[in-house]
Amino acid sequence: MALALAETAAVDSIALDVEGVSHLYERDGGALQVLDNVSLTIAPGEFVALLGPSGCGKSTLLRLAAGLETAATGKVLEDGRPITAPNPDRILVFQDATLFPWRTVRDNIATGLEARGLLGTKGYRIDEVLKLVKLEGFADFYPHQLSGGMAQRAALARALVNDPKLLLLDEPFGKLDSLTRLRMQNELLDLWKSAGFTALLVTHDVEEALLLADRVIVLSDRPASIVAEIRVDQPHPRRRDDAGLVALRSQLLEKLGISHDV
Repeated sequence: MALALAETAAVDSIALDVEGVSHLYERDGGALQVLDNVSLTIAPGEFVALLGPSGCGKSTLLRLAAGLETAATGKVLEDGRPITAPNPDRILVFQDATLFPWRTVRDNIATGLEARGLLGTKGYRIDEVLKLVKLEGFADFYPHQLSGGMAQRAALARALVNDPKLLLLDEPFGKLDSLTRLRMQNELLDLWKSAGFTALLVTHDVEEALLLADRVIVLSDRPASIVAEIRVDQPHPRRRDDAGLVALRSQLLEKLGISHDV
């Protein structure tokens, strides 16, 4: 997907710091701990992927970074300031597109600007992001008229129209077919390169993490703690059959307790 920097608003990326964070949920009269003393620093503009077993607390970490929840102990900081509430600088994109079925693609993308009272002054951004995600010809379509990949593009556009400094991605391509997923991975990578935001991706796909991220963080089973950090010093675009990536894949699978033969 060809992108032009002149067509995008300038985005200042942010640093994200997670300092000694533990978190739990009250459940059936007891407590379910999901994070255990997690510390992590993400540099401005860095693309980081989180890998770990299902239910280990990866999505909870995203919710804390988004300001949707507050850590039981420890701190989550944005450029050194505590994150205590949601903010349009930090946008969370879910596995499901979660578009409003009664609104067109254009109107779905506009929701954030409407909520902030910026539709009049920044409404032009809607057409810009529609072009970025290749949906300019589908602005008046409704969600039920879109394919899964197109709906996820619309969800990304809804996030990008707010010019986020931190994009939090919770398995955004997990329900797509393999070919659409490959296309969306490339498109996300192009968007990140163009817009310059900081990205934190939760995925169960080892190859996806290696193809996209600067650094891959491996979490243990619940309650999650960091068991490994692997830097991916490979230029983009990356090839799945690259010897360096194949070696890193073996390392990650070992850290996840999976046979190298998988």
